[in-house]
Amino acid sequence: MPKLVRLYIQSVALGFAISAGFTAGLLWLDVAGLGHLVKASSMGWVAVAMLVVFNGIVFSAVQFAFRVMGMAEAEDGPGGGRGVREPVAVPVQVPVPVAARRTGR
Repeated sequence: MPKLVRLYIQSVALGFAISAGFTAGLLWLDVAGLGHLVKASSMGWVAVAMLVVFNGIVFSAVQFAFRVMGMAEAEDGPGGGRGVREPVAVPVQVPVPVAARRTGR
């Protein structure tokens, strides 16, 4: 199996594990009355499943992005290896306000 596919599968597994823990914490702490709503409804399991799946998608994507960006090799020098750029002086023309002429009416 390619390394990147293995990395993706590991990230998805970790993301869904974090999602399950996050959802359990939401229900256990009864954040915004969510735990009570799930327990009181006959379809509360659907809400729990949706929370786990949708949070799992988000947390998996974050885990994968974090791991992929961590694989980048460090470049020499500041700015990611683009080199040091020297500042350039640019002449600026400042408009001078002119007072409106008053007519003697």
